[in-house]
Amino acid sequence: MKDQAYHIPVMLQECITGLSINPKGIYVDLTFGGGGHSKEILKHLDGGHLYGFDQDEDAEANIPDSENFTFVSANFRDLKRYLRLHGVKQVDGILADLGISSHQIDEPTRGFSTRFDGDLDMRMSDAMTLTARDVLNTYEEAKLHKLFGIYGEIKNAKTLAQAVVAYRATEPFATIAQFKAMLNKFAPRGKEFKYFAQVFQALRIEVNDELGSLEEMLLQTVDVLKPEGRLVVMSYHSLEDRLVKNFITKGKFQGEVEKDFYGNLIRPLEPVTRKAVTASPEELLINNRSRSAKLRIAKKN
Repeated sequence: MKDQAYHIPVMLQECITGLSINPKGIYVDLTFGGGGHSKEILKHLDGGHLYGFDQDEDAEANIPDSENFTFVSANFRDLKRYLRLHGVKQVDGILADLGISSHQIDEPTRGFSTRFDGDLDMRMSDAMTLTARDVLNTYEEAKLHKLFGIYGEIKNAKTLAQAVVAYRATEPFATIAQFKAMLNKFAPRGKEFKYFAQVFQALRIEVNDELGSLEEMLLQTVDVLKPEGRLVVMSYHSLEDRLVKNFITKGKFQGEVEKDFYGNLIRPLEPVTRKAVTASPEELLINNRSRSAKLRIAKKN
């Protein structure tokens, strides 16, 4: 199957269960990708409709042939605007599988993977202008330090930022192999691959403004979901999961949850599961990407 080769959907059944699908309802898959989750949602619809969002042009090759499906070529931060363009104000459920797809990782020209050489790109859409190469070659040291430390959670972020600035003074960064050769000097021995992954994660988040997009999208779900509508979000690192968890449990990204005069929590969403759902032991054996996945499910009050 083309979509399976493109990307194996993580916790597929858990996502479908979390959506609690009404066959005649309207649903949104905010991260269409290989179409794995979307095609499973479509199996449960009878008179309903599914809108699939993806900013990656490559995802369009996986669009299902179904009158119940509409593809939206856009970043999910524009959720409300594009649904309105299609005459939709509220929906019964929203699914978001965050992070990057297996296809994006496995395509050397995209620059997401540490396994291949290629340009330091990391854009999820060709429409974007900022690349990882731009970040490494133009960001000042303090900004790089913050980026590596916060987005990559790298312990020697300051040292790495200094090294990047010193290196580019004589030779601008252009390729993954070139950047990895420099990183080798700073990676903990025996943990090189993890270190590379953390640095690449930091660059990818910055290039695509992933956390900013996530915050904008989550805020819009409150207006877009019908009462009792479901929000199902799967994240792959602590920065994303923290934003999702806080928004579901507190109604905001920072600070404590507010209460009314009677002590009731003031929040637009209600957690359906007390803890994040994680992949089964069986799935962990067949899909390595599921190891870091955390699934959170909420319904609109």
